[in-house]
Amino acid sequence: MNFNYKILATDEAAKAAELQTAHGTIKTPVFMNVATQAAIKGAVSSVDLCAVKCDVVLANTYHLHLRPGDGLVRDMGGLHKFMAWSGPILTDSGGFQVFSLSGLRKITEEGVTFASHLDGRRIFMGPEESMQIQANLGSDIIMAFDECIPSKSERAYVETSVSRTTRWLERCRDELRRLNTLSQINNENQMLFAINQGGLFKDIRINHAKALTDMNLPGYAIGGLAVGETHEDMYSILDATVPHLPRNKPTYLMGVGTPVNIVEAVARGIDFFDCVMPARNGRHGHVFTWHGKLNMLNKQFEKDDKPIDEACACPACLTYSRAYIRHLFKAGEMLALRLCVLHNLYFYNSLMEEIRASITAKTFNVLRLRINQAYR
Repeated sequence: MNFNYKILATDEAAKAAELQTAHGTIKTPVFMNVATQAAIKGAVSSVDLCAVKCDVVLANTYHLHLRPGDGLVRDMGGLHKFMAWSGPILTDSGGFQVFSLSGLRKITEEGVTFASHLDGRRIFMGPEESMQIQANLGSDIIMAFDECIPSKSERAYVETSVSRTTRWLERCRDELRRLNTLSQINNENQMLFAINQGGLFKDIRINHAKALTDMNLPGYAIGGLAVGETHEDMYSILDATVPHLPRNKPTYLMGVGTPVNIVEAVARGIDFFDCVMPARNGRHGHVFTWHGKLNMLNKQFEKDDKPIDEACACPACLTYSRAYIRHLFKAGEMLALRLCVLHNLYFYNSLMEEIRASITAKTFNVLRLRINQAYR
């Protein structure tokens, strides 16, 4: 399959594009709805995802490897069939989750040995294992196995880690090529995305971006941000790094973020985003609107008959009032969580639609200012 990424419109550095995958076209900039364990937390089904205008979901390699097991998912026909989702899927490499287990893992050149957070059993994962797991899952976009280091790590460690991540990427590429010669894989058109690392050191980031670009892969991600650094630091790293990644390939800012983070990153040339924030906030009654964030548990909504957002056409806003949703939270009803998660996902997906339309119309900076003002 030809990995066809086509830029349709630009507005300064911002770009609207399309990426063809084996399971449909992804229109970018795009927010990937996070289905960690093949489901979005908040009782949101694959059928619901269509109603909230989801284009692509992200599933978690580490969690699915542990439960139910990537071999089982393979035997069930792959992740698309298993979770009844026909659209594109991206799976992460498991690196972020493995490296978050700081007291439970050991890093070597071969890979990482770590303890399962479920039962404590020892597990080894390296570049080859990550590729094999993701091949079993059959996702459309797969992420290289990398070391996600704390953003404020010492320079010497960052240099060592980034060099190892590059060597691991070469092994990921070689293993994916090998896997694609086998007959039992679920998706022979998987796209491998590299991950740029380097902490807050601009020169390391730039040199790594150049090395990754030389490998001519289908896409490129920027990792190791949104992990505790300031927003200004994140934007500064993007300003330095993105120009050294190929503009004619999709770029993905991992783990980001707020509506403001998204428009600011789009302004710097980013295509893909993911974050648990809309679902997690929704489960706690915090909802995103075109006028800023609301807390549905506040007493001011006790007798409010308006929808969460009068400009929204999500399943929650079309039917229910703020007063009813607040009542559900106060009564401990799970429907409250579901409605707010549906609303937040719809908002994020609608935001991406508006971003794409504004880039085409060359009015992106108007939308950018609007979002910055709403969430200041």
